[in-house]
Amino acid sequence: MVLGTPTYAVPPWLQRKVPEIAAETATGRRMPWGARQEVDFNHPAYLFHAERVIRRVVSRYASHPAVVGYQVDNEPGLYLLHNGHVFARFVEELRAEYGDVDTLNDRWGLTHWSHRLARWDELWPPDGNLVPQYDLAWRRFQARLTAEFIGWQAGIVREYARTDQFVTTCIDYARPAMDDEAVAAGLDIASANIYYAAQDGLAAGTEGSLDWPPSGTWSLYYNADRAWSTRQAPYLVTETNATSVGPAWLNQPGYDGQWRQVGWALAARGARSVQYWHWHTLHHGPEAYWGGILPHSLVPGRVYEQVAALGRDLAAAGDALDGLRPDADVAFVHSLPSKWAFEFAPPLSGVDGGPDRAAYERITSASYRGWWAAGAQARFVHGGDLSAYPVVVAAGLYVADDATLDKLRDYAVAGGHLVLGPRTGYADSDGRIRAVAAPGRLAEAAGLTYDEYANVAALPVRAAEGSPLALPPDAAGRAWVEGLRCAGATPLAVYDHPHYGRWPAVTTVACGAGRITYVGTVPSPALAEAVARWATPAPVSGFPATDPVHVTSAGLADGRRAWFLHNWSASAATVPVPFDAVDLLTGEPISGELELGEWDVRVLTSR
Repeated sequence: MVLGTPTYAVPPWLQRKVPEIAAETATGRRMPWGARQEVDFNHPAYLFHAERVIRRVVSRYASHPAVVGYQVDNEPGLYLLHNGHVFARFVEELRAEYGDVDTLNDRWGLTHWSHRLARWDELWPPDGNLVPQYDLAWRRFQARLTAEFIGWQAGIVREYARTDQFVTTCIDYARPAMDDEAVAAGLDIASANIYYAAQDGLAAGTEGSLDWPPSGTWSLYYNADRAWSTRQAPYLVTETNATSVGPAWLNQPGYDGQWRQVGWALAARGARSVQYWHWHTLHHGPEAYWGGILPHSLVPGRVYEQVAALGRDLAAAGDALDGLRPDADVAFVHSLPSKWAFEFAPPLSGVDGGPDRAAYERITSASYRGWWAAGAQARFVHGGDLSAYPVVVAAGLYVADDATLDKLRDYAVAGGHLVLGPRTGYADSDGRIRAVAAPGRLAEAAGLTYDEYANVAALPVRAAEGSPLALPPDAAGRAWVEGLRCAGATPLAVYDHPHYGRWPAVTTVACGAGRITYVGTVPSPALAEAVARWATPAPVSGFPATDPVHVTSAGLADGRRAWFLHNWSASAATVPVPFDAVDLLTGEPISGELELGEWDVRVLTSR
């Protein structure tokens, strides 16, 4: 049992007693009551009462043998708080960071539109702000508040927790005030809530997206790999689909076999638990149609049997997967500041012509989807040593300091294959645009520059003369075009268009002992996969990438290898097994070929 602290939803008596604890999502405008987390979790009165209930609950149950760990709060970071004392603290932190208003004026470019400050108390609240540098600082500050709050709770819990109990919180990576690395720094293990579109949303070949609920099989792996990246370590899945997820009008319970498939996919990418929201479907409240393992009747049915089948699998596997470490052919550099910057000033437009606030995810997921389709396995990184990865992708890395860009260049010089994507290197750590030709400090190493860019719908792309890329007819660039001018780089793909055809879509150049490839557009699935297959010709799993079967692999603590073979389709499939192996669950020796049923999964280990 994992014991939760009940701080996510505040009772009416406390709101009535201390109404000023209400969260303000706009200056002076209190959130109405009736949902959850509508509270200013920085307010002293809230913290006083929260601490009392945390201590009472945890001290009461800490010694219970069934309690293995604690979840503090739930999906934190839901709102950006505009309460007066929160804004006052923001100003004080700016004063500590920048020292004086003249430095702030310079770093934020506040002379523009007469925003230059003479005193700190002239800084305006964030409601009507249009200065990107201000917004980036505001988002960083809000994420620090969330991490501080979770760390505060964890500290209280640890006063009572046994040494064999862990402390975690469940992370929703889309929360606007969430920095998962910072939050997890105060925890013992990371936890994530990973939902997905079931039924045909998991079918091989579905393009999908990260929109709710995330669809396309690749999106399940994308979110699992993000969860590993939080601590670069195993994690818990604290919530995933039991059956339908979302409102009363969104009902798509999985097909038979999909619970096993998803459970094993999550385990293959480092999950140490798979937990469902929730045990039984509720009979009242806002989540009455967010389906549980048991239906409203509370009588076990098909969903219960599907989950139980996964449970039998895991029981048969025993401790064989303890210490599992997922393989990675490619690392994706993930940047929360770039995500926040693109939410404020998106470079991409949506289907309605308006701003696409999910532009960062759209850019990064396009590359991820291509590598996934090519059979490559991924890791998200926020920094650290890159030398272990044969390929590193930095797409949408808009906000980056000089040291980060130099580190990417040095990775290529040392022998790695660096793949750059749209907007990378464009702005510094404050979000100020660099006054040099893009991609900034990477331009010389990448052998190209650009100063012109455009939003487009889709442009067909063809291979350049002599290019090693194998481009299918539907290869295209989408949403964005950078007018790349080669200065040493070689074009790999060009736009088939009377105007944009003057610029390459993809280029490459040798860099020291390695290589830098540049993708100047948001690649279609076909273009992204072609680049990935060329850049990563032999995935570490040892299996070829062939739809509808997808294979991931991992190292085990005892030195053996494990392979997870998924048939993401409603038809049986046969996959060649290029080495002798053993079925983990049955002990059956496997060689030659393996038959997978519809929506089936098999787990193999080396002999």
